[in-house]
Amino acid sequence: MNEIALGIVGFGKIAHDQHVAAIAATEGLALAAVADPVAQAEGLPCYPDLAAMLAAQPNIAAVALCMPPRYRAAAAREAIAAGRHILLEKPPCANLAEAEELVQLAWQAGITLFTAWHSQEAAGVAAARDWLRGKAISSITVTWKEDVCVWHPGQEWIWREGGFGVFDPAINALSILTAILPGPLAVTEAELSVPANCATPIAAILRLEGRAGLPIAAEFDFRQTGPQSWDIAIETDQGSILLSHGGNRLALDGKPVELPPEAEYRALYARFAELIHAGESEIDLTPLQLVEQALTLGQVVPVEQFEETA
Repeated sequence: MNEIALGIVGFGKIAHDQHVAAIAATEGLALAAVADPVAQAEGLPCYPDLAAMLAAQPNIAAVALCMPPRYRAAAAREAIAAGRHILLEKPPCANLAEAEELVQLAWQAGITLFTAWHSQEAAGVAAARDWLRGKAISSITVTWKEDVCVWHPGQEWIWREGGFGVFDPAINALSILTAILPGPLAVTEAELSVPANCATPIAAILRLEGRAGLPIAAEFDFRQTGPQSWDIAIETDQGSILLSHGGNRLALDGKPVELPPEAEYRALYARFAELIHAGESEIDLTPLQLVEQALTLGQVVPVEQFEETA
């Protein structure tokens, strides 16, 4: 089977730290080039934009779009028009309307479109979903707190319109909820802490509702220093589970569960290759829909200006 030549568009921290190694480890894929107006990738051809990359290397059959979400829809439309298969980093677009348009365009063009929610591939997620099956869940508490200066250093785009703010990492928690819980979810209340010099929230408190009125409380914060918190605690009629470390650790009634090694992005790229060969797409817009609900109905609470620290 011939390898699929793939290009990365937007070579920021996540693309550098996660995508390159995952592609190299995926049978049937070969990283051919990178497109970014500033960043360079050692040992790879680099181009200023998608158009230049495809013009220089027309053999590239698929692209991973890793630029800030506000620019992703335009790049995806360009890639679809050029007949290239697309992996969308999360969040897939700046808003739901953009994403829904891409779904339609991809279907019309007959190309593969894959919304890549890496946290759904975390080591403990499948085990948590299996354990929860058939149990009555009474409550869920999500605590997703990290230091933006550590995980998003110098990334000013995250504070601009369409940058998501704290929802850039928090959408990972929401993607896990959609993967492990049956039935629909909806945001019922939201409080958004927005710095005076930013367009997006630095923190948020959400109340969500699942099937049969299941209460879900979520707290997201970009101001956490020291130990970081990426936890989902679930109480049921047959005990409790805790997903921690972003879904890569699992405990049942306080006892750790043995899990496979972490391989989120490898799993995504293996699935992307499968979808391309099958001529199929895989699209999940529910996490983005939940963020849009929170941003739409949320009460904005002004907080002090954000100043990045070293």
